[in-house]
Amino acid sequence: MSDGGTVHLRPITPGDAERLIAFHGRLSERTRYLRYFGPYPRMPQRDVRRFTTVDYRDRVALIALLGDDIVAVGRYDRLGGGDSAEVAFVVADAHQGRGLGSILLEHLAAAARECGLRRFVAEVLAENSQMVRVFRDAGYRVSRALEEGVLHLEFAIDPTEESVAVARAREQAAEARSVHNLLHPRSVAVIGASTDESKIGHAVLRNLLAANFTGPVYPVNAEHRSVRGVRAYPSVLDIPDEVDLAVVAVPAAGVDEVMDACLAKGVKALVVVTSGFGERGLDGLTAERRLVAEARAHGMRVVGPNALGVANTHPEVRLNATLAPVLPGRGRVGFFAQSGALGIAILAAAAERGLGLSTFVSAGNRADVSGNDLLQYWETDPATDVVLLYLESFGNPRKFARLARRLGRSKPIVVVKSGRHAVSPALAATGVEVDEASVRALFEQAGVIRVESLAQLFDTALLLAHQALPAGNRVAIVGNSTALGVLAADAALAGGLELAADPVDVGSSARPAEFAAAVQRAASQDDVDALVVVFVPPIAVPGTSYARALRVALRGSGKPVVSTFLAAEGVPAELAVPGPDGSPGPGSIPSYPSPERAVLALARVARYARWRSSPQGHFVRPEREIRPQAARALVTDWMSDGERRLTDGEAVELLSCYGIDVVPFRVVSDVDAALAAADSLGYPVALKSASPRLRHRGDLVGVRLDLDTPAAVRTGYTALREVSGINEVYVQRMAPKGVSCVIGLQDDPSFGTLVSFGLSGVASDLLGDRAYRAVPLSDVDVAALVRAPKAAPLLTGYRGAEPADLAALENLVLRVATLAEDVPEVRSLALEPVLASAAGAYVASARITLGPPPSRPDTGPRRLRRSY
Repeated sequence: MSDGGTVHLRPITPGDAERLIAFHGRLSERTRYLRYFGPYPRMPQRDVRRFTTVDYRDRVALIALLGDDIVAVGRYDRLGGGDSAEVAFVVADAHQGRGLGSILLEHLAAAARECGLRRFVAEVLAENSQMVRVFRDAGYRVSRALEEGVLHLEFAIDPTEESVAVARAREQAAEARSVHNLLHPRSVAVIGASTDESKIGHAVLRNLLAANFTGPVYPVNAEHRSVRGVRAYPSVLDIPDEVDLAVVAVPAAGVDEVMDACLAKGVKALVVVTSGFGERGLDGLTAERRLVAEARAHGMRVVGPNALGVANTHPEVRLNATLAPVLPGRGRVGFFAQSGALGIAILAAAAERGLGLSTFVSAGNRADVSGNDLLQYWETDPATDVVLLYLESFGNPRKFARLARRLGRSKPIVVVKSGRHAVSPALAATGVEVDEASVRALFEQAGVIRVESLAQLFDTALLLAHQALPAGNRVAIVGNSTALGVLAADAALAGGLELAADPVDVGSSARPAEFAAAVQRAASQDDVDALVVVFVPPIAVPGTSYARALRVALRGSGKPVVSTFLAAEGVPAELAVPGPDGSPGPGSIPSYPSPERAVLALARVARYARWRSSPQGHFVRPEREIRPQAARALVTDWMSDGERRLTDGEAVELLSCYGIDVVPFRVVSDVDAALAAADSLGYPVALKSASPRLRHRGDLVGVRLDLDTPAAVRTGYTALREVSGINEVYVQRMAPKGVSCVIGLQDDPSFGTLVSFGLSGVASDLLGDRAYRAVPLSDVDVAALVRAPKAAPLLTGYRGAEPADLAALENLVLRVATLAEDVPEVRSLALEPVLASAAGAYVASARITLGPPPSRPDTGPRRLRRSY
């Protein structure tokens, strides 16, 4: 990095005292108490005790380091024991204007919120415009007052839509920049470069040289003066010039020593192709974590361990720091693969099909650089238009969903995820079963195109890389075989596409010009959004003549085309439009071995195009009756003993913090108490057995409804007592009759907290008729969720019934989602039944379980250091 390196944050420690005094030499005495130190946001309590000499809830200080030099310090100090704190920070003159003040403010605000603070105040000299700009640009609503040349600033530190957008923009810029440095090195060292052609260190060096990398390549080998004719160095420290990227190919036992040398050299990024780390057990995982912790402390990015490597086909880079001998040609597709073992096969398959790549990263154990980092990079990479991911798991699933949803609005994301049916041992050990229907729904919510195999991944990518997106679902089928045309039509209808007309068969004797004219006529129709061309080469005329005629006929049509030309897989040379390096470029027509595969790829792309053109919506919160602080206080108190199921009263109290009312009820143990409860609640009432086995039976065995007299209550109580064998019974005021629904929360091991919605009943449960969305929900997500189940027409006036108040249902779903966002300790929640009618949506019962959140939340300030 041209201007001096990477800055990272950490809490102030006792050893920083002398350096802080020197750093603060130019500051007023009032700010010199920054020598006190406090915890980093979300630091475990055991670390807090080690780092703090004052109450960490009242005072926290952070430092920004460039190497070993302090370049900025920030702190807050609680005022008078209330919910306000004074905030201040200082940035060294040489590093002002680089965003360090903004990062410090972001982290300090997060730490303050965790400690119950709600406002920051600051005293700033009026002429200090840069400091004022930091507060103004942070996205908070700042009030100001000027007195004797000093600005008094005050602002609430609760996140606003603007402050979150500002923080995430900085996050995207920082993470994208760090990946850019990884994929655009000016020099590469191969540590462990070997003269033995069977060693991976030799393979990496050979591939770097064969790709004609544009910068210098430095083999590191202590036993030889040169490797493959290139001068070698005993250590990375002996290389006379700067090293941006180091590929590590030494045994695992030697990686710590290599890391020390790379840190001393100032290497910006490591690609560790060595195995023997986290995939080998606990000892290897410990070594892997130690490696990454050391790298992060010095602002270094790490790919791997156990990685295949990284590649960039840009002509100004030409980087092949992988174990793959041949890369696909240059293209506009970025590829991230978590599996190193599959990487070589993936690259070979892409090359065979004519699919060009812009960049490729195989992350192996994914100890540091992950798919999320690449999504951040590809969002602003002008060389990438399509993103492909092969994933085995998600490091931060909530963040993945957020990034994918944002990136998918401009660039399609195609994912193949293993573990669809066979669960990995690591996931099986958690005892959590992944609900495939929920995962599928979540990918759809984020606009991700999910495929089931690598073959389908390439089928879809070929279409996205070379053809435009369809404007709609209407397809025309043209070919010279009726049988193939019928197969294509069947596949189109099965995939949710519409036929603009019956398939056109030009006949097996049609000449190239006739065939091209028929295709051109179909493409010119206004009611056609895409074309499927099925072709069987005739005996008398070479198929290449038809291919050339087809390519010319469709030039400039602007409508996507898939074909089964010559039964080829990929892009035949005759159907290719050459790109800058001769590889197939935009406008090339992909070919598939069968009509079904061609149409399936088109159907996936059409669904993505429909999602991309749909309203994006806004992330919203209920406007009234929300008390998150009260909810947090309740949960903190209730979780003192760990995971537990809330009582009915506790569930009602927690839900009330989010404006969710449960229809009033009483729990009684004898018939006289039941009669008294009915009188208090008001007739008519319902009686429900307290037995978990009977309470939610769809056949109403454990429920008696519409009891409007004391005699009916007495009879109902006696009947329930006989059925259940227990005395406890719920007496509840009758809600307006309506369609019985279920709203739930569950924590999914792949995507974090899910909101589910469905209609109650045995049939819905048996068929799994539930819809799912991941929090946070936009207004579009909420509206779609309540309409997604197959039985949802029952809510909208099916067969003349009175429609339910969908707005009330949506409001209830939104409140549940907001609760899940604010209180991640809610491990599961079920509102069942929810009675939806024209009068509103009424919650009759609630079950809530609290526990430590198992999913990594996508909240708080980013942990990544700031790169320049």
